[in-house]
Amino acid sequence: MMRFALILSFILALPAMAQEATESEPDDFWNMDTPKTPIPPVTDADRAAAFPKLAHDHAHAPEWQSKVLMEKLEFWDADHGTGMAWEGKAWVGSDINRLWLRSSGERVAAETEAADLELLYGRAVSPWWDAVVGLRHDENPGRPQDFLAFGLIGLAPYKFEIEATAYLGQNGQYGLRFGAEYESLLSGRWILQPVLEAELYGKSDPQRGLGEGLNTLEAGLRLRYEFNRKFAPYIGWSHVRYFGESADWQRLEGGPGHENQLVLGLRAWF
Repeated sequence: MMRFALILSFILALPAMAQEATESEPDDFWNMDTPKTPIPPVTDADRAAAFPKLAHDHAHAPEWQSKVLMEKLEFWDADHGTGMAWEGKAWVGSDINRLWLRSSGERVAAETEAADLELLYGRAVSPWWDAVVGLRHDENPGRPQDFLAFGLIGLAPYKFEIEATAYLGQNGQYGLRFGAEYESLLSGRWILQPVLEAELYGKSDPQRGLGEGLNTLEAGLRLRYEFNRKFAPYIGWSHVRYFGESADWQRLEGGPGHENQLVLGLRAWF
């Protein structure tokens, strides 16, 4: 009974003890919105300590830089001998202004079937895109021709590398060249690269083998191994299809309307 009386008296005394504790605490003790320790206002000295001035201005590097890239140097077994194709570019300049040099071409059985050289001025129009304008010179077997060139080079969403260039040439000829590629990293050294290229012209040019409209469409897939970032041999497959008058002229010269090529090549830059 004594133990029960002690427990009962303790329970009856709890409300009085709680009231006494509440009266002894400050009025804002249970107010969660009231800071317990005052926070001083942020000063300019605090901001300077949190965000110190960097040693270099990273907005845009003023120094001139350069790069040479042999995007494609490849060989395949053609019907009339060994085929070779190349595609390369080089630039020199800053992050904003650059001078571009681009070249591409194809040779079969030691004879040049197509070759071109472009000299372009490029200026950055966004963090991911450069607008270019300049000249293009074609050395086709039929006859050489010059073009004015203007277009865009850049990185589209999902990291697709895009080159789209329009051309205005002699005798009212005009055209468009479009290329897109994507690099899929399979491992630290193996890279799979799908490529799509298309070429269109506004007027027929039998001497140069160009038809009106879509001329050629090339889809390729190349797998390369990077011994280091600057040197990578590759093996690939390329499908080239001719359209319209270009396909007709190709057949008249004994060629197919489409070609499948197993290629071996090299990609390098410095």
